[in-house]
Amino acid sequence: MSRYEFTCPECGQEIEVNEEMREATIDHGCPVCGGDVTPEDFALEQPTN
Repeated sequence: MSRYEFTCPECGQEIEVNEEMREATIDHGCPVCGGDVTPEDFALEQPTN
């Protein structure tokens, strides 16, 4: 499953999320401040081997 690093454009909170959490955050806003979120606020984490 893909992992993403989310950085809120409103409050600056950084959270590691999975695909399901990413979609919920885009739909409902930042889980900390409720600010609007776009797909550009997520960075796909590279797997480490």
